[in-house]
Amino acid sequence: MSNIRITKQFTFETGHALYGYDGKCKNVHGHSYKLSVTVIGKPITDTSNVKFGMVIDFSDLKKIVKEEIVDIFDHATVFNQNTPHIELAAELKNRGHHVILVEYQPTSENMVIDFAKKIKDRLPKGILLHSLKLQETETSFAEWYASDN
Repeated sequence: MSNIRITKQFTFETGHALYGYDGKCKNVHGHSYKLSVTVIGKPITDTSNVKFGMVIDFSDLKKIVKEEIVDIFDHATVFNQNTPHIELAAELKNRGHHVILVEYQPTSENMVIDFAKKIKDRLPKGILLHSLKLQETETSFAEWYASDN
C-alpha cells in the first residue's frame, strides 16, 4: 500500500511581542494564524475497521491539534519567559487574560518547532508528522519538514 499524505488546516488568533527585536514586532500585537498540519501513513486496509481506507480520521487529527495547539494558543498572548514584559504578563494574568510564557522567542519559526514536537508526541503508531506550515500573515509563513530534521 502506498504512503499517503493528508493535511488539515486550523486557524487561531494569538498576540505576542518579540523581546529585544529592533522593529515594530517588539510591540505587543496579534496575528490571525493559519496552521496546516500534514501527516503521512498508509491507509487502513482492514475492511472490518470503521476507519478502513483512512490514513487517520480527520477528526482524530483535529482533536490532537486542537488540544495541543489551538485551544491553548487561541486568543492568548505569548511572551518569552525571559522578557522584561514579564511584569506586563503578570498584570494581564491578574486581569483575567490568557498569557503563555514560553522558553523561546515567540516567532513563527520557533512556534512551528514547538508545535511539531507537541503534535508528533500525540500521533498514533504508524502515522508520522510530515510537515507544518504556520502562516502569520497573508504573505509570511514558517514551514517545518520532518525530512529536514
